[in-house]
Amino acid sequence: MAGLARLRTDRPHPARLYDYFLGGRTNFAADRTAAQQTVEATPTVAVMARENRAFMLRAVRHLAGREGIRQFLDLGTGIPTEPNLHQVAQSEVPAARVVYVDDDPVVHAHAQALLPGSPLGRTAFLRADAADPAAVLDSPEVRDCLDLDQPVALSLMALLPLVTDDRAAREMIRGFTAALSSGSCLTLSHLTADRDPEGMEAARRQYEKLSGVRIRTRSRDELAALLDGLELLPPGIVLVHRWRSDRSEADLADDDARVGSYGAVARVP
Repeated sequence: MAGLARLRTDRPHPARLYDYFLGGRTNFAADRTAAQQTVEATPTVAVMARENRAFMLRAVRHLAGREGIRQFLDLGTGIPTEPNLHQVAQSEVPAARVVYVDDDPVVHAHAQALLPGSPLGRTAFLRADAADPAAVLDSPEVRDCLDLDQPVALSLMALLPLVTDDRAAREMIRGFTAALSSGSCLTLSHLTADRDPEGMEAARRQYEKLSGVRIRTRSRDELAALLDGLELLPPGIVLVHRWRSDRSEADLADDDARVGSYGAVARVP
């Protein structure tokens, strides 16, 4: 790809590191070296990435298969790693429509991998900043693909830790949910230090060292405040591996201190 040729592959990139932890193939030697260093510094990081992804896929399957939502808007998409959101949604509802949004040039270089889907459905990619809800919602990609008068499933997976100011995070959420119809849903995951403060602090420092980008963890109460005004679907705000999981309680308890993220799905009233 022409876009990929202009990108640096001799330096690690956070999106490619995440892809590596998920078992993807869109990473290079520099990324794999950095990934190993990250695991040595924070052994739980790969578990955190995999459980966060698994939560997203369970939530999509639930929203498409049980809640009847046919439209998905995924913010902060990241590098495509199968199964992608549209593959899961369209396996439940072949006519589902999906718009992916990310402003990272590395993600943009691989965006075409997000586009093929069910012939009955539709997928699109928008390169834009999710911190500007109006620009995203008014874009041709969103307007042509989604009907905002009908319920939309909005995804904010591991994105809000990059929005370190609470007011800005609330305004971002409200900017999207206020424009969506009643019955729409927000799926959200967020890093937390509630269970393992020392381990999460090490992970946070390692990420900032690699990316040069500040991130913030939030407590369960802080996350609940961001979701104020929305209707939480059961089981509410829980560690991501516990959201509608079919694993045993003993198995779940073994990972409580390692997953490092809360997850929730909330309905727009």
